[in-house]
Amino acid sequence: MANELNLVAVNVTTRCNLACEHCYLDATTLKDGTENELSTTEVKSALDDVQALNPDAMVVLTGGEPLLRNDLEEIVQHGSQLGLFLVLGTNGVQLTQKRISMLKAAGLMGVGVSLDSIDAQKHDDFRGRHGCWQKTIDGLGMCREKDLSFQIHFTVNQRNYGEIDDIIALSEELGARVVNIFFLICTGRGETVSDITPQQYELALRDIIKAQESYPEMIIRPRCAPHFKRVALQMNPESEINRISGREGDGCLAGIHYCRITPQGEVTACPYIEMSVGSIREQGLGEIWKDARQFQRLRNPELEGKCGECEYRAVCGGCRARPVASGEGIMASDLLCEYLPQGKPLVEPLSDVGLVDVSWDEAALVRINRIPGFIRKMVKKKAEAYVLQQRETVVKVHHLEEMTARRFGGKRPAFKPPGQKQG
Repeated sequence: MANELNLVAVNVTTRCNLACEHCYLDATTLKDGTENELSTTEVKSALDDVQALNPDAMVVLTGGEPLLRNDLEEIVQHGSQLGLFLVLGTNGVQLTQKRISMLKAAGLMGVGVSLDSIDAQKHDDFRGRHGCWQKTIDGLGMCREKDLSFQIHFTVNQRNYGEIDDIIALSEELGARVVNIFFLICTGRGETVSDITPQQYELALRDIIKAQESYPEMIIRPRCAPHFKRVALQMNPESEINRISGREGDGCLAGIHYCRITPQGEVTACPYIEMSVGSIREQGLGEIWKDARQFQRLRNPELEGKCGECEYRAVCGGCRARPVASGEGIMASDLLCEYLPQGKPLVEPLSDVGLVDVSWDEAALVRINRIPGFIRKMVKKKAEAYVLQQRETVVKVHHLEEMTARRFGGKRPAFKPPGQKQG
């Protein structure tokens, strides 16, 4: 569905036990956080609104540090009972066996844990607390013990730029299913952190694409890097990675399929675009999502500068937060991209219509419909691409099992029907 809300980030607090140099929220270490943070009832109400917009949506509860909220399990349970797919974004320091068990029992589907270096001292310096690297590693081990799915979040900057391959290898060793590699946007406390150069950015995207080929059992993706789609197409137009259009999968979804709710209830297109388009304390999220003028602009962009001239603008479009952070308008060029438009015909996003004739047998359709709706479309496209690689035209259950075995080592992900708790 066009402009369906598939992903929502809820900053449930500004409180944090660390002082990370790159924090977009400039999260405080104050015990009580900032005034006016959303109450338990208000967060639950926001989840009700998300469910009304899309019962298959994914919600990321983050902060600050969300584990500092004592009502987190109550919030997770409410969202889980609504059938939403809830995950946690955390620094991992406060992950304990007891807390993991409680969150999993409440219905939490997974955690995204920040890990910014393979070197403990470097990570600790970046995060502002001695010993936090080891606590994070211990927390990941406990997640693995408790069979709670986790992914690694790695933010690239000048100091750790050379560690991308190493962090992927470590993530595999730890048992992560996903590695999300974030590219810094200089907002909040991150304004003081040195960013990488456009040339380093381009090379990093190429390395990430190559790494995905070397680790078929994991999902390795750059985030806040819509240029990824352009680079992937240039490297191999026939790659299965290009079966997903940028605005529908790996590109920027801000205001298109994604929004953020701040600890005070303001709604923004993404965490790095600080301009509020409305407050859930004054309007329903559904009304804001459908009518916000900025969101309408992002859905029908009139890009300026070289982004507006680029032949890849329909599959990339550049990051809209970066020009805002640099003081330009939201439609201005993304200065971190070194590509210069070549004046070639517009590269259109790939679609399901007329691309290839791949059908599904009934048993495979039953299996695919068990997967949470927010990722079903992406998994379906990947399955079709896999079948084509086998020189076949019908997706069957054994194809899905082969894909699962490649990614999860033969262990099927423990997806639950909407509303069903995990034990």
